[in-house]
Amino acid sequence: MAKLSQDDLLAQFEEMTLIELSEFVKAFEEKFDVTAAAAVAVAGPAAVGGGEGGAAAEEQDEFDVILEGAGDKKIQVIKVVRELTSLGLKEAKDLVDGTPKPVLEKVAKEAAEKAAESLKAAGASVTVK
Repeated sequence: MAKLSQDDLLAQFEEMTLIELSEFVKAFEEKFDVTAAAAVAVAGPAAVGGGEGGAAAEEQDEFDVILEGAGDKKIQVIKVVRELTSLGLKEAKDLVDGTPKPVLEKVAKEAAEKAAESLKAAGASVTVK
């Protein structure tokens, strides 16, 4: 039997329906005595752990910077929003006018703190979550 390349196998899987693919996965698991759900087992202990493990799971590494209000210096806040994001003037103005809105999402703690300081210096009210 000729050996199929990875691309050939992917082409074959691409033509299968979801039901056929599901049946293939079951047959593969039975034949080689493996489980396709190994990724779930990796996440399991971190979510279940108590004590020190629970504290580590609660520690955030991604933060959102949310603009609560523009304050008196709306133009300065719009300028800072444009510096922090790649938004154009109209989009930045719409974001500032539509508060509360997230300015940055899923950023590192340091970046979130710097962005919040910049916005507060411009006169805005900001929360970091």
